[in-house]
Amino acid sequence: MRRTSSDRRDVLTDRLLGVAEFSHAQWFFGNLYETVVKVPHRIATSEASTDLPRSPFAAGSPARYYVPIAPVIVPAAVAALLTGWNRADSRPWLVLAAASSAAGGAATGYLLRSVNPRLFFGAQPLSEMRRKPLLKKWYRINAFRLAASGIALAAIHQARVTGMRTRG
Repeated sequence: MRRTSSDRRDVLTDRLLGVAEFSHAQWFFGNLYETVVKVPHRIATSEASTDLPRSPFAAGSPARYYVPIAPVIVPAAVAALLTGWNRADSRPWLVLAAASSAAGGAATGYLLRSVNPRLFFGAQPLSEMRRKPLLKKWYRINAFRLAASGIALAAIHQARVTGMRTRG
């Protein structure tokens, strides 16, 4: 049996949804873990060692766990939307997944550029007076990221289930 272009696109969409689901689960549970155990509090108050400055890749930094998968989180959801556009029944879920993923990615970009450098990577930890508002902002934005990644994860799952029902 010969596969049609539509069949190949469905297979590609399914694979992209699998990657998106895995990467969003890692992102969601990683961000949840950071909140529950207050990773930002720990990093923000840590001293630079005499050998190494405070760095995004220092021991205990969550960046080490995100770097390998971060580049595929948003692109996988967007690519699944593009390749799965012909799936009318899954399209709303694919749009929601891509939009939520992009919103969470934008919030992450804001944290990485505007909050994290001042909060975590100065030569010395900030005073409590300067640290406290930045931590509050970090947790507020992280709550948004949790919501965005949770919504994306649920929408990706629903798109996969809907797609399987339609083809199965």
